[in-house]
Amino acid sequence: MQSHFEFMKKYLIIVIVCLIHGSISGQQVLSDSTTVSIITCGPHQDAVYYAFGHSAVRVFDRLNGLDYVFNYGIFDFKQANFYLNFAKGNNNYMLAAYEYKYFQQSYIENNRFLHEQELNLTKQQKQKVFDFLVKNALPENASYRYDYFYDNCATRVRDVFVKVLGDDVKFDGSYITTDYSIRQLTDFYLTEQPWGDLGIDIGLGLPMDKKATPYEYMFLPAYLESGFDHATIKNGSAFAPMVSTKKIIYESIPEEVRGLPHPLYVFGVIAFIAIVLCALDFRNQTLSTWFDILLFGVSGLIGILLVALWLFTDHKAAANNFNIAWALPTNFIAVWAFIKNPRWLKGYFLFVALLQFGLLMGWFFLPQQLNMSLIPIVVSLMMRAYIQYVLRNRGVYSKAKIAKDYL
Repeated sequence: MQSHFEFMKKYLIIVIVCLIHGSISGQQVLSDSTTVSIITCGPHQDAVYYAFGHSAVRVFDRLNGLDYVFNYGIFDFKQANFYLNFAKGNNNYMLAAYEYKYFQQSYIENNRFLHEQELNLTKQQKQKVFDFLVKNALPENASYRYDYFYDNCATRVRDVFVKVLGDDVKFDGSYITTDYSIRQLTDFYLTEQPWGDLGIDIGLGLPMDKKATPYEYMFLPAYLESGFDHATIKNGSAFAPMVSTKKIIYESIPEEVRGLPHPLYVFGVIAFIAIVLCALDFRNQTLSTWFDILLFGVSGLIGILLVALWLFTDHKAAANNFNIAWALPTNFIAVWAFIKNPRWLKGYFLFVALLQFGLLMGWFFLPQQLNMSLIPIVVSLMMRAYIQYVLRNRGVYSKAKIAKDYL
């Protein structure tokens, strides 16, 4: 199986070659035998960005020898400041058109299922959709500002038909009987990638806990596929099912997924160490400050990152993040204060211990769903903050001892 880099490199070469040849012309008149289809690609567990699947539009005109896929999911790692723009939330994706056989081959090679829904469109409707896609694949129109949940490779496919066909298309969301939030919908696809799920749950805030409408479910390719299954299209004076035929092009083969130990187990070990150190510190009337420097230092750095994502980027979903309650940016300041042992440090640890206790008590009542794997971390912060407060209150750890141990 190809590595991510090899796969993306091959993908981009195909796109560039097809664009250079310019084999699609906006003047192309489709024949009566043309079919327009939605292609849904299955997820893959090699990386988080593969885990949600993918969607694209296929236009197949056998008589004119035209078989192209229109793919809104292209991005270039080599573009200027790609990683910086991604972190800031202003990364651009683009629409590219290229021969369908390359698209199909790449997904089959990566063992990702392929479903095709042929749409029940008139010749005129097909031509309008095709012309729209060709125009938008031009270099001056191809790029768009990517949004995880509201403007991605799946929603763009849906919006093509909404924009081109207008009221002739109706999506019936009555088949959706759940009221999942965007976060819950995301979680379902990351059960085999718990670390990726944890990262998303930490980095993205309260906007992810919005209850999604049936229309918004379609940010996920599988729900886009279901959305078209339940959509209708106006042909003449009546509405008919939008999908005329559906077929499985390739069914993926089950694979064993191996990864790192679940974060709950890893953090559970950290919590166990924290509790053991608390007991030893209390018995010996000393403080394992080395452990607290790591624990509070890392949580503080995470907190600084969350504040930056919230206030200084275009990631709307990163706003109002309740993870700040445990990942306090001030924890990083407290780590530096270990050296000089200011008077306020004792009170700060009491505040942190009480805050973590309150967070645990209200865990299931917060408007934002926090990742369950974080509970051991919150317990660790609470226990270590409390033992720091208790022993400092007894004068156990003097400024002189800190200087001797750490300078």
